[in-house]
Amino acid sequence: MLPINLLVELGILSLVLMVTRFAALGRKLAVTTLVLLVLAAFSPLGNLLLYPLESRFPKWDPSRGAPDGIIVLGGSVDTDLSAAHRMPVVSHAADRMLAPAELARRYPNARIVFTGGTANLVSTEAREADYSAPILESLGIAKERLILERESRNTWENAIFTKQLVAPKPGERWLLVTSAFHMPRSMGIFRKAGFDVEAYPVDWRMGGRDELFAFTRNGADGLGRTDVAMREWIGLLTYRVMGRTGELLPGPGKD
Repeated sequence: MLPINLLVELGILSLVLMVTRFAALGRKLAVTTLVLLVLAAFSPLGNLLLYPLESRFPKWDPSRGAPDGIIVLGGSVDTDLSAAHRMPVVSHAADRMLAPAELARRYPNARIVFTGGTANLVSTEAREADYSAPILESLGIAKERLILERESRNTWENAIFTKQLVAPKPGERWLLVTSAFHMPRSMGIFRKAGFDVEAYPVDWRMGGRDELFAFTRNGADGLGRTDVAMREWIGLLTYRVMGRTGELLPGPGKD
C-alpha cells in the first residue's frame, strides 16, 4: 500500500545507510521518513487528497425514474480469506454489497450484475463474484436476478466484460455502484468502454467539506485515508496515460 510500504522501505534504507559511509545521508533520510509518516498519519493530507475524489459525483437522484440495471463493482470480498475459510469474508467497503440489496428491493425489474474476478497476479480458482453472490442472496436478491461476471481483474476489465455480458441497449439506464473515491476513475473507464452508466456512489470515507482541514487523532485512520487517496490518484494518472479514461478526473459531464 501507499504510502505505508514506501515509508517502510525508506525507513529500512535509512537504517542500512547508517551503518555505511553514508551514515549522514541515512540520518537525514530517517528524519524525512518520520516527518512524512507523521504528515500521512495525523495531518489533513489524506482528507485533502480524498475529498476531490469523493465529492466529484453527487448522490444519485431517484426522481429520474427506475433504472434498467444495476452494476456492482467488486472490491469488498477478500477472495484468499474466503477460499481459506470456505465462506465469504468481507474485508472492507461493505456498502458496495448493502446498496444493491436496497436498490434491488426498490426496483424489482432491474437486472443486478456483480463484476469481479481476482486481482491476484497469480491466477487462482477463487473468484470474488462466486463469494459475493451468496451475500447478495442472503440480503434478499433472488438468485435468478443475479448476473455474475467472474473473469475481470481490474476496473477496465469490469467495464469491458460487463458490457459484453449484458449488451446494453440504446436508451437503457444502468447504475454503477462503487466507493465514492473510486467513482471518478470508474465512470471514466465505463465511458471510454462505450457503456453509458449513472454514478451511484457509496462507502464514503469522509463526512464532508467540514473535515477537509481536520487533523486526525487516530494515526491508523489517517494513514488509511492517505493510502486510499494516493493509490486512487496514481490509478487515475496511470489510466489516463494508458488512454483508458478521457480525462484525468472524470466528472458528472460526459468525457
